[in-house]
Amino acid sequence: MWRRLQGGFEPSRLVFLDESAAKTNMTRLRGRSPRGKRLHASAPCGRWKATTMIGAIRQDGRTACMTAEGALNAEIFRCYVREILLPTLSPGDILVMDNLSAHKDREALDMLEQAGVKVRFLPAYSPDLNPIELMWSKVKALLRKAEARTNETLLLAIGEALSRVTQKDATHWFAHCGYGFI
Repeated sequence: MWRRLQGGFEPSRLVFLDESAAKTNMTRLRGRSPRGKRLHASAPCGRWKATTMIGAIRQDGRTACMTAEGALNAEIFRCYVREILLPTLSPGDILVMDNLSAHKDREALDMLEQAGVKVRFLPAYSPDLNPIELMWSKVKALLRKAEARTNETLLLAIGEALSRVTQKDATHWFAHCGYGFI
């Protein structure tokens, strides 16, 4: 059903939005060592801080991202829409997001509607239709490599990781999810 409906959308007008968490305890998931030698690495335990990253991506690689402490709620989402997202959107753009309750905040949806932005919600449990999930995967891999252990270094690492998202990445992610061709 969703793929049939998206057939009429111009890929350059699509803007995908999602959120993801980053923590100060993120470590690499895999490692290498010489044959016959055990790999030794440290992993933090105890208290750690969580930061929510909320972002939107276009096929040309442009992103609109923000971080917030704790979980995403309607108030943070409204702030993101008003201060970060709306300045990057044009009338006729199509904002696509999942069904998180904060995304259905009436005030935020009204702001988008007044700006001439159409809003579409993805079917439930369909991250394979959302190219930004692939962006978050790349960002989190870079964050694990950075091994940021304080909020300050985590925020710097997030900025660095987001700067490494390229237009080529975005184009391939959109094609992988079925939106346009390379």
